[in-house]
Amino acid sequence: MTCEDYGMARLAAPELGRVRTLVGFALALALPPLLEWGTFTAGGDFLAADVLLQVAGVVAVALVGGLWPALLGALWSSLILNYFSTEPFGSLEIADAENLLTLVIFVAVAVSVSLVVGLAARRSREAAIASADASTLGELARGVLAAEDTLQGFLHHVRTHFGMAGAALFVRDEGDEGDDARATGPGTWTMLALDGTPSASEEGDLPGRRTAGDGDAAIRVPGGLKLVLHGRPLTSREQRLLVAFGSQLAALRQRQQLSASAEENRRLAEGNIMRTAILRAVSHDLRTPLAGIKLAVTSLRQPGVGFSVEEEDELLGTIEASSDRLASLIDNLLDMSRLSGDAATAHLGPVHWPDVVGAALRGLPSENVRILLEPNAPPVQADFGMLERVIANIAENAQKHAGSADIVVTSAVSGTLREVPAGELRIRDHGPGVGADGMVRMFQPFQRLDDAGPSGVGLGLAVARGFTEVMGGELLAEPAPGGGLAMIIRLPLSTGVRL
Repeated sequence: MTCEDYGMARLAAPELGRVRTLVGFALALALPPLLEWGTFTAGGDFLAADVLLQVAGVVAVALVGGLWPALLGALWSSLILNYFSTEPFGSLEIADAENLLTLVIFVAVAVSVSLVVGLAARRSREAAIASADASTLGELARGVLAAEDTLQGFLHHVRTHFGMAGAALFVRDEGDEGDDARATGPGTWTMLALDGTPSASEEGDLPGRRTAGDGDAAIRVPGGLKLVLHGRPLTSREQRLLVAFGSQLAALRQRQQLSASAEENRRLAEGNIMRTAILRAVSHDLRTPLAGIKLAVTSLRQPGVGFSVEEEDELLGTIEASSDRLASLIDNLLDMSRLSGDAATAHLGPVHWPDVVGAALRGLPSENVRILLEPNAPPVQADFGMLERVIANIAENAQKHAGSADIVVTSAVSGTLREVPAGELRIRDHGPGVGADGMVRMFQPFQRLDDAGPSGVGLGLAVARGFTEVMGGELLAEPAPGGGLAMIIRLPLSTGVRL
């Protein structure tokens, strides 16, 4: 039985049900004379048999309508037996003491049977309700432990279980006195969540700060929370059950706070790793190009030393290459900082592969790069600047590891991305390739596999994947046939709309 089904059943039949009770009273009035008429019609003249038949009728009334209809039936049956089946007939007087004893025993048995049947029916109903309550609390507990429930979902469980019109959760504002479960006084509360129809005093004030009323039922929950129900007053048993719901709510709230704390600790740990890596980069990787620039400039400015044209060109080339390397390292550090702080925002629009590939590869050596793009390919939805950085970082990484081997850039319309047709760009090198473990680590920040190639902080591929995901795409790596590595940029095809 679900919470919704159980809540409907409780509203429809708080006891046996009004209709069933009315049927029981009608049966209590009609069944005894019918049984007495049947006895006379059959020609029976034994009082004992008549009494047993009437007892059976009282039991039937008890099973249908419960205790009070059965008591009415017992009294009505005793009057009928006294009038029709005991001497003097047609009178309520009893002449024979044995008949009086028989009637007394009949009434006692009928009342006892009524009480037992009514008690059994009530215990059966209470057991069914308790079983449903336990099932509901177990379901809530599983949701809390499995992290499947939210505050909104919890309120929906509570509201439907008790058949209420609305359920609201409030938190006491920080700084108020007595913010625990024993606090008294109205206090100032802020609504955290609402399910169903709010009370009239809450309408027009969602969400917001207000003094939380008691509604039709309310409990305080450890942690400065208050659960308020609107719709109908609760019975004492339902109030006790609501307290159990409050315990589940406290556990749910505690789990959410622990999750938030764990997430904050994770972000702090990542921040510490980032700061440590940046310090390492500043102390080594950024100093290397700076040292090259300093050495070249010092050599050119050295008095009394003459350099040939070729030597000056070489020193100026060192300055230019080191400056470019330094700019690239700083750009990657800044981009990784933006991605870690969720500050990277993509301005999406239609982008054609030839345009962005040409811009991305403009500053790279082109002797071993072959560009084989499909003509008239549809554009993808991307941020031009971000996509340019993604392609440039991947191509730079490929050249670093491929050496003099060819790097091939191809495009295609292939597959779907979140059920949307996608376009992809493949950048394949013919270098030594990467193992399965390396394909996972290569996208992590500050990872340099085998320390291959020129120095760097190991952020190029991490930034490339981060930017690709910000644009709603994906960046994958897979071994290339014949050796090497293929990097695949997959983005949804453009709809022509700029975002």
